[in-house]
Amino acid sequence: MAGIYQLKGCIQPYAWGGKHYIANLLNVTNNQEPYAEYWLGAHISAPSQLLIANGEISLLDFLHKNPTALGTQSRQLFGDNLPYLLKILDVANPLSIQLHPTKKQAEIGFAQENAAGIPLNDPKRTYKDDNHKPEMMIALSDFWLLHGFKTKSKILDTLRQRTSLADLATKLASQNLADFYADIMLAKQDQLAQWLLPIIEGQQKAYEQNQLAMQDPDYWVLYTLHAMQISRDKLDAGLMSFYLFNIVNLQVGEGIFQAAGVPHAYLRGQNIELMACSDNVIRGGLTPKHVDIEQLLKIIDCSEIVPQIIAPAPKNQVYTYPTPIADFALSNMPYAKNTEISDRTLNGTILLVMTGEITLEAAQQKLTLKQGQAAFVEADTDYRVHGMQEGYAVFAGLPL
Repeated sequence: MAGIYQLKGCIQPYAWGGKHYIANLLNVTNNQEPYAEYWLGAHISAPSQLLIANGEISLLDFLHKNPTALGTQSRQLFGDNLPYLLKILDVANPLSIQLHPTKKQAEIGFAQENAAGIPLNDPKRTYKDDNHKPEMMIALSDFWLLHGFKTKSKILDTLRQRTSLADLATKLASQNLADFYADIMLAKQDQLAQWLLPIIEGQQKAYEQNQLAMQDPDYWVLYTLHAMQISRDKLDAGLMSFYLFNIVNLQVGEGIFQAAGVPHAYLRGQNIELMACSDNVIRGGLTPKHVDIEQLLKIIDCSEIVPQIIAPAPKNQVYTYPTPIADFALSNMPYAKNTEISDRTLNGTILLVMTGEITLEAAQQKLTLKQGQAAFVEADTDYRVHGMQEGYAVFAGLPL
């Protein structure tokens, strides 16, 4: 059995996606639809395809027939399923305010929705599988996101600086963050208007003249209002999150880890994302998709968070980013022309060429992979990477 196979992923045309970045990465033509995400993995909703001698087979089916390709460690920890999902994201418009469940929460929620007879493809379904979805991302461009609650003192400062939100500061001073956030997310339209319209109307001109700093929550409220075409008479409670959550700006190569329960939202830019193999997303606003405030408030982590930024990978060496969980690890492998790197996989591994060109060899097998092309490497495979054109690739696998 061959140890390496070329792998074709799946493009997800979500409305918030851009039209050019992923198409350019993959060297494909885009007919002007949004290319939001590119998935490489074996999730049941969009498994990648392995190229084999007589055609193609989904990675999901291949692993069911050949579970040893996953490796002993992976099978002991996660059974006969690929435990991770690798993605490229192109965020042209803000994503929803969202969070992901723990493993136990996912198992309970998935079972409850199954028992209720809600089809897996029902747009109103919250739990698509029974797995947790911790995730890490590495910025491929200047990247902006929301990540967890700011410290209470910073939230109070933010609220007090805005006349229409000053009463909220008084309220928060005598309330815990969980109860405070629940009151915000359950607020009626007239209350949202009292909080937000004075800011929107007062800052509109400054926004149009590019006078608002991007670290200013007011900028993102105006930006999101326009990008998502939110009507001023139907304001979204999710807009209030810009005053409560950390606004994080990552430079190229920097990253961040999103633990279960931590609220977040990607706002603008491109990234590599690696996560446990799940599509469980509990949304709290700023989206046309199903919003489940009840579930969101039940499992949200309202801890005060100081964002922990993952440093860029060192240049000129293979580097594995630190991760606090067992489900996945992301490695960065730079190469120059005519350089060779040899190693051995312990578990099933996905390689994606980000720039340049390589040959990937194992035993008598050889693949030539250019920018945007990927491969699946079976466990216990001795492989060699030869740089044909300078660039770098990323590996998705398990922590060693």
